[in-house]
Amino acid sequence: MTGPIQIGSGPLSPEQAAALNHVLATMSPTQAAWLGGYLTAVASGAGGSVGAVAGALPVAAALGGAGGEKLTILVGSQTGNAEGVAEEALGKAKAKGLNAAIVAMDKIKPAKLKNEANLMVIVSTHGEGEPPDSAEDLYAYINSKKADKLEATRFTVLGLGDTSYEQYCQMGKDFDAQLEKLGGNRVSPRVDCDVDYEDDASAWVDAALAAFDDVMEKGGGANGVTAGALGFAPGAVAAPASQFGKKNPFQAPLLVNINLCGRGSAKETRHLEVSLEGSGLVYEPGDALGVYATNNQEMVEAILAETGVSANEVVDGISVADQLATKLDITTLTRPVIEKYAALDPKSRCKALLDDKNKKTLSAYIDGREIIDLLEDFPVEEISAEQLASIMRKMPPRLYSIASSLKACPDEVHLTVAVTKYETHGRERLGVASTWLAALAEDDTMPVYIDTNKNFKLPANPNAPIIMIGPGTGIAPFRSFVQEREAIGAGGKNWLFFGDQHFATDFLYQVEWQSWLKDGLLSHMDVAFSRDQEQKVYVQHRILEQAKRFYEWIQNGAAIYVCGDSEHMAPDVHAAILKVLQDQGGLSAEAAEAELKIMQKDKRYNRDVY
Repeated sequence: MTGPIQIGSGPLSPEQAAALNHVLATMSPTQAAWLGGYLTAVASGAGGSVGAVAGALPVAAALGGAGGEKLTILVGSQTGNAEGVAEEALGKAKAKGLNAAIVAMDKIKPAKLKNEANLMVIVSTHGEGEPPDSAEDLYAYINSKKADKLEATRFTVLGLGDTSYEQYCQMGKDFDAQLEKLGGNRVSPRVDCDVDYEDDASAWVDAALAAFDDVMEKGGGANGVTAGALGFAPGAVAAPASQFGKKNPFQAPLLVNINLCGRGSAKETRHLEVSLEGSGLVYEPGDALGVYATNNQEMVEAILAETGVSANEVVDGISVADQLATKLDITTLTRPVIEKYAALDPKSRCKALLDDKNKKTLSAYIDGREIIDLLEDFPVEEISAEQLASIMRKMPPRLYSIASSLKACPDEVHLTVAVTKYETHGRERLGVASTWLAALAEDDTMPVYIDTNKNFKLPANPNAPIIMIGPGTGIAPFRSFVQEREAIGAGGKNWLFFGDQHFATDFLYQVEWQSWLKDGLLSHMDVAFSRDQEQKVYVQHRILEQAKRFYEWIQNGAAIYVCGDSEHMAPDVHAAILKVLQDQGGLSAEAAEAELKIMQKDKRYNRDVY
C-alpha cells in the first residue's frame, strides 16, 4: 500500500466519512481487508459487534468473494500446526489468483465432500495413529460404506506427525489412500512431515498450488480470505508481530525455578517463571511455550566415545560436539534412525530388525531404548562425523502448556514441568528438556517461542461457566485460565478437577487454588489423590461422584476442558462424561456420543492431551 486508504462520502455524512478515513489511515492492508469482510458480513445480516461477527464467521467462510473454481484447504488439527500451514497455503493461493478458503474438518458436512472440486488436505496424526478431534467425523465418513464417490475431486494431502510414534503420519496416509479409493484424482504427491515440518510443508504447498494452478479455472474478483487466516480471534485485535518465533527463538532469562512437590514425593515437578521483556512475544491462555533444550553432556560424550568421532570435527560449520549438544535429537530411537544407521554398514546385524516379518521385534527393541543403545548393540567398524549426524533428526522443540495469564503476569510466562527420570534396559533415562530445565539457575537463558493453540481457548463469553479437568501437569493451562478470568473480571463460574499421587506432597499450586476457592473465583474444586487410600481414586471417579451437578453445569452451557495424559486419563474422563450424559440425561450410549460430538463442534468440549 503506497498511502492511506481514502473514501468519498457517498451515502455517508461528511462527518462519518472523515471519521472513517481517520481510522482507515491507521490500518494495515490486512486490517483493512478484514474490515471489508466484516462490513460484508453485517450487510448480509450477521449483525452484532466487530468481535461478535468475527467470532460468528466459520473458518470456512470467505470474507471476500471470488470468481472461478474454488480451492478448499481442508484442515484437521489438534494443536494448531496444520492451521499455520493452511494459512501459508491461503496466502500463496491468493498470490496466484486462486479462489481459496480454509475449512476446518469439523465445519464441513461429510456428505457435501463430493461437491468439493479441489482439495488441499492438511491433517495431523493424534496419539497412536488416531485422527485429531476435529477430523473424527470426516475420517469415519470417508472410511464408511456411506461415502460418496469423488471422481470429480482433485486432491493432495499433507500429513503432520512425529517419527517417534509407530503410526507416523497415519492420518495423512489414510486420507490420501481413501480419497484415491473413492475415485479422487491426486494432483501432487502426499508429503509426510516430522516435527521439524516447516520446510517440507512449504515445499508441498508450492508443488500443490502449482498443480492446482494448472488445472483450475480462474475468474475475476477478490480472493477468498478467512478470519482465521488473518489471525483474528473472536473480539481480538491483531497484535504487532514479534521478530521472535520458532525459527528465531528469544533467549529468555529465567526468573524463578522451584520444585512444587514436597519432601518425600516420588515426583519432581518444577514451576518456572521466564521473562519475555523486550521480546514482543504475546500469548493467550491455552497457548504453549516452545523450548529448545540442550542435550545432556554425559550423553553427548557417551555417543562420541562409542563411535570414536572426535568432538572437534566440523559438520555444517560447527563442531560435532555442538551439533550433538544443541542441534540434533540424540536420544529418540525410531525406525528411520535404524534404517539410516543400517545403511552405513552392509553387514550390520540391525538390518534384521527392519524385515517386515520382524515388526513386533522392532517395536520391542525400540521400546525404552535410545540411540546410544543402538550404537552399542550394533557397532560399526568406522563412522564419520557427517555420517553420525546424518542418522539423527533435528532437535525438536518441546511444547509446554503455559501456566500464566499475560494480563496477570506482564512480560512473563510460567511453566509447570514434570521432570522425567526412569531406568530401562540397565540404563538411567533422562527427559532431555525437563532435566535441562530443572537444572537451570536464575538468569540463565532459554531459547523460546510462542506456539499458538487455536483449539484450546476460553469461551468468547466471559460469563460462560467452565469445567477444567487436569491431573498432574495438566493443571498448567487452568492456572492460566483462572488468572485470566480474575484479571478481566469474568463473571463465569469455574470448576476444577485435579488429581495426583499424594495430597501432602503433590497438590500443585495448592495455596493458589484454595485462595481462589475461598474468594469465590473458583466455584468448586474436586481433587483425587490416587495413593492416599488403599483403592486408587482418579479424576474420572470424582466426575461420577458429582454427576448431578456436572450434568446441571452442562445444561447451563458450561464448556469442558481436559488436559493431560492421552493414553489413560483422557479416555477414562471421556467415558465418565458419557456416563454422566446417559445416567443424568437419560440418553442412550449412541445419543450421549452424539451429544458430546455436538459439544466438541461447538467448542464446549476441548482437549489438550499428549
